[in-house]
Parts: sequence; structure tokens; C-alpha cells
Amino acid sequence: MFRAVAVRDQHLHRTDASLHRSGFVSMVFLYLMTAAIVLFLAWLARSRRNAQELSPQASVPSRGWTIGAWFVPVANLFVPRRLVLDIGRASSPSWEQKRDTARVNLWWGAWITHALVLTTVGQTAPGSMPVLVVTEALMLASAVLLALVIERITALQNSALGAAVPVTPLPA
Repeated sequence: MFRAVAVRDQHLHRTDASLHRSGFVSMVFLYLMTAAIVLFLAWLARSRRNAQELSPQASVPSRGWTIGAWFVPVANLFVPRRLVLDIGRASSPSWEQKRDTARVNLWWGAWITHALVLTTVGQTAPGSMPVLVVTEALMLASAVLLALVIERITALQNSALGAAVPVTPLPA
């Protein structure tokens, strides 16, 4: 939201200070998003490996496709959702078809809607405060929903792999 306000301020009040603030906030945002993307892709690759270990017969994507699908135009609009669903289903028999699939669908819907609004409406109305608010709200919603998806799949895999963190007693 800080980015939206800084960008909007720069469009309304074109000064060196607003340009500097807008650029700085956008740069910090870009760095944070890059870090988040790298961490998410690392988690996804690890989850794919765990899912394959838990269910060798299950249909899980290949290592390359798990990451590569995000960067293939048009395929990146629907394949990553399918990959996350496949990884979730292969992670545990306690994957709840309706509830967990709905969680993934909500995340994916928020993410795709964010991308579509940003690339279509955002290009026709640059600096529009309503567009900025909608895109930032959709990005925030998709981040929260993705955190829930990550938590669910990780919990299922930890439970199935018996990865409970052992509690070591403190020395006397």
C-alpha cells in the first residue's frame, strides 16, 4: 500500500522529492518481491520432492516443469495452479478435496485477477488510485491465501514424514 501511495503521489505532485520517494519505494518493493519469489520457488521445489517421496505413484510434475511452468507464457496462467494441487494431493491422504482445493483456487483467482488488472486496466489508466488500490488489495489477498496454502501443504508433509521437531531437554 505504501508503494501505491508513493506512486500516486508522484503522479499527482511531480517533484524531485516525490519521484525519489516513489522510486525508492518501488525499488524496495521489487527487491522484496524478488526474494519472495525465490523463497516460494524453493519451497515449491522442496514440496514437490517431498510429495514424490510420499506418493511415488502419484502424478507430480517434474523438477524442471515445477519451476519452468511459471515462466512459460500462457501456460503460466493455469499450469502452476494444477502443479500446486497435484503436490497437495500427493502430500497426504488427508488432503481435503473440497476445502483444500477451494483454498488453492481462491489463491490462484486472486493472483490471476491481480495480474490481469495490472496488465490491462493498469496500462490504460496509469496512476489511477482505484486501480492501484485494487491491484494492491488483490496482491495482499493472494499473499495471505498463498501463506495458507503453504502452511497446509507443509503441515501435511511434516505430518506424513514424521517431521515433528524434537524437543530437547535443557541441560541441568
